[in-house]
Amino acid sequence: MDFKAISSVVADDFEAVNRFITHHLDTEVPLIREVGEYIVDSGGKRLRPLVGLLSARASGYAGEQHVDVAAVIEFLHTATLLHDDVVDESSLRRGRPTVNAVWGNSASVLVGDFLISRALQLMVALEDQRLLEILSQSTNTISEGEVLQLINTRDPDTTEDSYMRVIHHKTAKMFEAAAETGAVLGARTEPDRCADFATFGLHLGIAFQLIDDVLDYQGDVSALGKNVGDDLAEGKPTLPLIYAIQHGAPQHADLIKNAIRTGGLDHLREIVEIVHDCGGLRYTIDRADEHTARALEALAPVPGSRYKEALQRLAEESLRRTY
Repeated sequence: MDFKAISSVVADDFEAVNRFITHHLDTEVPLIREVGEYIVDSGGKRLRPLVGLLSARASGYAGEQHVDVAAVIEFLHTATLLHDDVVDESSLRRGRPTVNAVWGNSASVLVGDFLISRALQLMVALEDQRLLEILSQSTNTISEGEVLQLINTRDPDTTEDSYMRVIHHKTAKMFEAAAETGAVLGARTEPDRCADFATFGLHLGIAFQLIDDVLDYQGDVSALGKNVGDDLAEGKPTLPLIYAIQHGAPQHADLIKNAIRTGGLDHLREIVEIVHDCGGLRYTIDRADEHTARALEALAPVPGSRYKEALQRLAEESLRRTY
């Protein structure tokens, strides 16, 4: 079952999210509309909204508010991407030039701010204190993750624990929020069940990012939709590099450390070989596999349904993906 087949399980809900996003991107400011349409047209799997929709239905929710929550999550996620691309000076995302590459850094930052403010409006409109708590806390945690990543950038002494903390804050938290908010809608009287979904989302998000780290060193630009080696070019010490520094030959460790300090891709081919030969990619895949197993374990108490099955398949597909 691929991502398209998984999303088809909640096809009507997914289409409702897309309509909701398009409607709430409408504004009298032409530049925001233009950039908003560009973002929507750029595609993307919208995995976080999908996790929220499936979690709500798997929890027995039969209403429509999960569409609003899923859209809020996508607004917040997209805002972080816009800001990320400015900080990272990225030029390509999802196979297209980034917003900052087309309209400049100022437009990218300010439209990102608009998406956050629009998300806040929609969060208040939910009129649900628990949902507001989860979404606002997640937004704050993600912001902390951005700063933690900034601190680690160009620091070759970053530890695995430090890097995993960045992943938890920056990537996994939004997956966790998506799953938990869906469960809250469907299982308000079962806090343990909500915690199970939150745990699922957390470990799914960690595994997803770890596979992203692997793909940065063995992916293909046409499939990834971004430049291979972007993390190294930005001086980001991801897990494959951290492992290679700790377990590779001293001269190889020195080469990688220098590349992280300076950024750039002068030695990309050699570093890719080092990371592969010393087991850095295999180690990262194994860690992703561990977190996928923990995600699936968290779903075990959830009653069987096609929505639960789709969540399980999503976790497995995320581990196997090549883009």
